[in-house]
Amino acid sequence: MSDSLSSNAIIYAILSIDAEIALQKDYLESSDVLPEERENEEGILDDLEQAFMEFIEFYKSCRKQDKELPALDELLTHPL
Repeated sequence: MSDSLSSNAIIYAILSIDAEIALQKDYLESSDVLPEERENEEGILDDLEQAFMEFIEFYKSCRKQDKELPALDELLTHPL
């Protein structure tokens, strides 16, 4: 990832991916997933979770440089 990404872009990405993870988990728990699609849908969830963790790590490094950014817990429990 590039250091030229703004803090706001990182925050929006984190919040968006977090919401997508919740939607994907709900979908996987539903009866809508066909057996032949389950493996692919679980792979999508794995990819979303990996992307989320990468953005979290990047955000942590941004927060070390800018102490005015919200704490990670605050960000995830009180979205913008």
